[in-house]
Amino acid sequence: MSKTAIDVPTQGGFSFDLCRRNDMLSKKGVSLPSFLKTGTTIVGLIFQDGVILGADTRATEGPIVADKNCEKIHYMAPNIYCCGAGTAADTEAVTDMVSSQLQLHRYHTGRESRVVTALTLLKKHLFSYQGHVQAALVLGGVDVTGPHLHTIYPHGSTDTLPFATMGSGSLAAMAMFESKYKEGLTRDEGIKLVVEAICSGIFNDLGSGSNVDVCVITKGHKEYLRNHLLPNPRTYVSSKGYSFTKKTEVLSTKIIPLKERVEVIEGGDAMEE
Repeated sequence: MSKTAIDVPTQGGFSFDLCRRNDMLSKKGVSLPSFLKTGTTIVGLIFQDGVILGADTRATEGPIVADKNCEKIHYMAPNIYCCGAGTAADTEAVTDMVSSQLQLHRYHTGRESRVVTALTLLKKHLFSYQGHVQAALVLGGVDVTGPHLHTIYPHGSTDTLPFATMGSGSLAAMAMFESKYKEGLTRDEGIKLVVEAICSGIFNDLGSGSNVDVCVITKGHKEYLRNHLLPNPRTYVSSKGYSFTKKTEVLSTKIIPLKERVEVIEGGDAMEE
């Protein structure tokens, strides 16, 4: 190898090798994976007594509404809950894993879980996977140091804010918070603002929809308001209804009781029970 080839530094810039490869595969008829659009609106805010979390209940598979009433507010500890956006399986798996770790920590120490502990465990796990675990989280809770609200992004970065939104409907929800949030909100004012933010996402984002779930966390108490508001009731019901004319009839039923036989040896004699 010549001296010139050794001394010349490698050229920087973007590598188009994978673009050429993908173009070659496409020309050969190989179908490339498509991006999956996910949708959710999750929010949280700090009020005068604690933290309020909110979420919609629509789960999608691309353009299909897969579940109209799924739970996006996940239990982490008695004083900590977490809203999840992104891939539903990832949000559930990550929150369940960290929840079990917090439970073991409480067994070991005998003390209440700290919100910063849950935050550290979540962001360390997500950062180690470099965004391939698609979980965007809003973490809220009240511990010995007071109320805390954090956002955790899929790559592991975090924010600590008095109010936060995430998901595809986050911009619509943030518009409500930025125009109406103030410090020292009462419980009823906080719930009303969270519901307005979630409804803003529901009615302005196709990936969000159905109902509004709310979780209120205060010192020593939590209140999970499942389906607190149903802004999209089903008003139309077909006059024909759902009728199934042909049914499988039960021709006969026979029940055979099972009697357990246990042989016990006592002094060489066999007994039956």
